[in-house]
Amino acid sequence: MLIIAGALHVDPADRDRYLDAVRDVSRTARQAPGCLDFVQAPDPLDPARINVYERWESDEDLLRFRESGGPDLDLPPLTSADVRKYRIGSVEEP
Repeated sequence: MLIIAGALHVDPADRDRYLDAVRDVSRTARQAPGCLDFVQAPDPLDPARINVYERWESDEDLLRFRESGGPDLDLPPLTSADVRKYRIGSVEEP
């Protein structure tokens, strides 16, 4: 299992426009084979931050989704990004 998680930063005035533009990406991802979760959401404390969380069954599923193409999006520029891929060896109840 893979988790993609981190934060994107945009100008606070552009955050809603960014999130509106990627709404259908989330919907499409959640319907993709192997996608267990996918969200880009506004951070409740930082008006410039967008939290990213994806969970995939495998590298192949993630790659298939990313290579499937999609609409050309008119996104505002990112001011910074820190998003990482985590490989999960086991899962248990909290």
